[in-house]
Amino acid sequence: MEMKSRLKTRLLGARSFTERLLQDFTEPAHWVKQTCSQSNHAMWITGHLAVTDNFFLTLIAPDKAVKNQEYQDQFGMGSQPSPEVNDYPVCDEVLAFLKDRRNQLLSVLEELTEADFGKPTPDGSPDFLSDFGAVFETAVWHEGLHSGQLSIARRALGFSPLSDSRK
Repeated sequence: MEMKSRLKTRLLGARSFTERLLQDFTEPAHWVKQTCSQSNHAMWITGHLAVTDNFFLTLIAPDKAVKNQEYQDQFGMGSQPSPEVNDYPVCDEVLAFLKDRRNQLLSVLEELTEADFGKPTPDGSPDFLSDFGAVFETAVWHEGLHSGQLSIARRALGFSPLSDSRK
């Protein structure tokens, strides 16, 4: 299997899992449920994944990235989740941004050749994002990290493990 196909499969699978977890966050209070005062909640995770996909676009296709300072401030690296739902945009808006940024990232992936995965990212990029392939690989593990946090918040709300819901 070509690298592009593998990455696309992993990106789609990771996002599908995240979206399945998010389906149970139906009440405003669910979106800001924290398991401790320092933990990430569903709203922050959703916005953060979207902002991160947008950041990845700045490295590989800057013309496809969008400027959204409000989201960067609320969900970007180093931001802290607020326990107040009113501190955030409405949920549907954040979910739409999440979907849009991943669709854009997948669109860019489709345009790449296998050789493009070895292209270096711009000067100043983090060391672990040294080339285009690393950007897509990081998008997969980054999503896994935060979907684990999302799973814990979901369980704290009393939902059964997602695997139990398939029975």
